[in-house]
Amino acid sequence: MEIKSEYGIVITTSAEKEEARRIAQALLNARLAACIQIVPIESHYRWEEKLEESTEYRLEIKTRSSHFGAIEALINDLHSYEVPEILLMPIVDGTDSYLRWVDQELQELR
Repeated sequence: MEIKSEYGIVITTSAEKEEARRIAQALLNARLAACIQIVPIESHYRWEEKLEESTEYRLEIKTRSSHFGAIEALINDLHSYEVPEILLMPIVDGTDSYLRWVDQELQELR
């Protein structure tokens, strides 16, 4: 198996569906993402010494790992959280046809 870590999925969350959509549209318009899925989730965490529960919207952003810095900056500019979750999960493997499609969608930045 060939490691294809030049590709990744950036994960972030938002409390509001509209904010998640704004972030998704901005990333797609900037050609920083090929595809973004927005999924409702239930989050449990500690914040400022209190246990919290909330409904959030997770964005799964398919991209090239080299775009992480620009994605991070855009999310930070548009996000309402004081400390937004912004994680890059490397893609270990994927079909050549899908990864070619990702490249085609991001081609203006290459």
